[in-house]
Amino acid sequence: MSSADDSHSLSLVNPFQVAAERDLLAELLVGKRNKSTRHEYAKDLKKFFMAVCAQEPTPALVAQFLQMDRYSAVTLVLRYKAELIDQGLKEATVNRRLAAIKSLVNYAYKVGKCDWTLADIQNEKIKPYRDTTGISPEAFKKILAIPDRETLKGKRDYAILRLLWANALRREEISLCNIEDLDLEARTLSILGKGRGTQKENIDLHPKSCKALQDWLWERKELDIKQPLFISLRPYYGHRLTGDGIRKIVVAYAKEAGISKIVSPHKIRHSSVTAALDVSGGDVRSVQKLSRHANLNTLMIYDDNRTKAQGKITALLEDLV
Repeated sequence: MSSADDSHSLSLVNPFQVAAERDLLAELLVGKRNKSTRHEYAKDLKKFFMAVCAQEPTPALVAQFLQMDRYSAVTLVLRYKAELIDQGLKEATVNRRLAAIKSLVNYAYKVGKCDWTLADIQNEKIKPYRDTTGISPEAFKKILAIPDRETLKGKRDYAILRLLWANALRREEISLCNIEDLDLEARTLSILGKGRGTQKENIDLHPKSCKALQDWLWERKELDIKQPLFISLRPYYGHRLTGDGIRKIVVAYAKEAGISKIVSPHKIRHSSVTAALDVSGGDVRSVQKLSRHANLNTLMIYDDNRTKAQGKITALLEDLV
């Protein structure tokens, strides 16, 4: 085998060498494609170890946890779950914390470093999308009127707001876009949709959104198409604008527009989907193309909330007696 072939081998170290102490937590996190998921898992697992033994997780500490007997480990995690519930945390938060622990245990089980799982620990039941109302188109118009479109920041923010509304995009879907993902001639944007791995999908853009994006990019004067579509302007110019950065932009404009309801990028997504159902007469299959929900039942919840289906049936029953 040539030296050139050697450079393309799977590993530059001996793959059969047994490490003194494997960092299973680091191995788990490396396997997570989504940067946000890696961050949340690391944070949630740190909270678990701090809660149960007042120490941050180290390879040795993680190994000790995974070498516990099944009964003791399940009891420990159940006590932790009970503590989370006693703190008044929402069901989704409790489930997310448990998912991180289960993922670590499952990974260790697969690589032969643990001989039990946490399959017997049940998640808390969640009723999804209880409040899908969002804000009205009139309220969003007030927000859209706030950015100063004569400035670089105003052009950027106006383009972001257009994408959030007209395409019901998630904040991370916008954050992860690069300039090369935008085709103004074809009026399309390639996004990394939720749960799609590395497979990008094209979405169609409205001329108003294209104009807003064109204005932003023209003013920005960036020639490298590999650069992020949206960047931070301060304190560090040029860094990719994060999902949390987009959230802060939305919150600030909503407050300035006098919107009393808490507004976030996801709340705008709710608003867009609800408005789309309104103008389409409840055509859930067409709106599914906009929202890109994998499960049509999710959109049915939006539609039921929009039409106040339960209230109408209650009124009919009341009229019978």
